[in-house]
Amino acid sequence: MKRLGRHLLVEFYGCDPEALNDVRGIEETMVRAAEEAGATVIKSVFHLFNPHGVSGVVVIAESHLAIHTWPEYGYAAVDLFTCGESVDPWIAFEHLKEKLRAEHMFTMEISRGQLHNVPVLQHKP
Repeated sequence: MKRLGRHLLVEFYGCDPEALNDVRGIEETMVRAAEEAGATVIKSVFHLFNPHGVSGVVVIAESHLAIHTWPEYGYAAVDLFTCGESVDPWIAFEHLKEKLRAEHMFTMEISRGQLHNVPVLQHKP
């Protein structure tokens, strides 16, 4: 079955609270995860909330990696969405699991743009 992309929805639990509240560290970790997965990084934007928590996204040529953290719960919600077959989101997952020191996790992979029965649209000039 042809698909346009892979989307991992990740729940990381029991993470290091300090790591989850380090905006520079989270950005570096997310960018490195994208690079290790074989993605082409376009831009990253991250924000540190007051009193705590980080949200951010790494835009890649093949889609995006996003994270939202709750240091007070040791929890991070992560989306790893990659298009094509050249980027492996599971490599990014493994990098993040290690760097955030997650004790427990739940993941779900969704095939995006399943095109096995969808006709290709033709544009006429």
